[in-house]
Amino acid sequence: MKATIAICTHNRADELEEAIRSALDQDYNRNDFEVLVIDNRSTDATPMIVSRLEKETSGKLRYIYEEKLGLSAARNRAIKESKGEFILFLDDDAIACSNWIKSILSVFETDSQIGCVGGKIEPIWQGGEPTWISDQHKSLYSILDYSDQITEMPHPKIPFGANVAFRKNIFREMTPFREDLGRVGTNLLSNEESELISRIRKQYKVFYTPHGFVKHKIAKDRSTKKWILRRFYWQGISYSTVSKNNAAVSMAKHIIKWLEAAVLLIFNFYNNKKAINQLVKICYRNGAIVGLFRQKG
Repeated sequence: MKATIAICTHNRADELEEAIRSALDQDYNRNDFEVLVIDNRSTDATPMIVSRLEKETSGKLRYIYEEKLGLSAARNRAIKESKGEFILFLDDDAIACSNWIKSILSVFETDSQIGCVGGKIEPIWQGGEPTWISDQHKSLYSILDYSDQITEMPHPKIPFGANVAFRKNIFREMTPFREDLGRVGTNLLSNEESELISRIRKQYKVFYTPHGFVKHKIAKDRSTKKWILRRFYWQGISYSTVSKNNAAVSMAKHIIKWLEAAVLLIFNFYNNKKAINQLVKICYRNGAIVGLFRQKG
């Protein structure tokens, strides 16, 4: 089998069916790919939705229950269970274009040293795009438009998990996703993708294609200031979790940067966008400091 599409899900039954149908409705030989749904301890209607779709697809769709809570654990289970030469990850709130498999695999097939391919991710703002979010922060919503042509992505650029694929045989020689990173339930811990891709880069190439795109839904409750500040807090924790820098030096740097942002916040208090930018920095540094204490503990 050529490809496995893996959709890891946790309590998102209301969005899941559209993601699955986009994965099934590919312009690709139906005998050459499968769709896996990894149910990561969902307590909603996820099993019933997948069961109904399984009956419609005559074995093309497989349901797997993963007891260990966490996105990285679910992704690793998908890698273990997959039958394809390539494994393509699609978020449970994303919609793949009809030529997604074909576009992603065509990049892999140009060079056996390509270990990872990511694609364009277009946002669907379900509550409307907030005017106060700066362009530099939109990447946290898994929005990616890196290039208008197929190209290698140099360090530190990476694809995002809503649309990323791997050559499966690379995992014979390296550990997949770190399970101490990545979302677990409702927390927003991250960096599992960047950590894995940084290891892949030591032996393989990482590429981007604008042709194999997906559309990614951004729920209304994620378009709030509260959500983005919480997201940056967890990004700070994630950074400290993977960082190999001296803890004392890092602590001093984060405190200095925190103070700088606090001063700038005071001066920009009545400028909404600039104030949010400083609050984001404060939350990030708070998380980074907490992450350093977590490492010690």
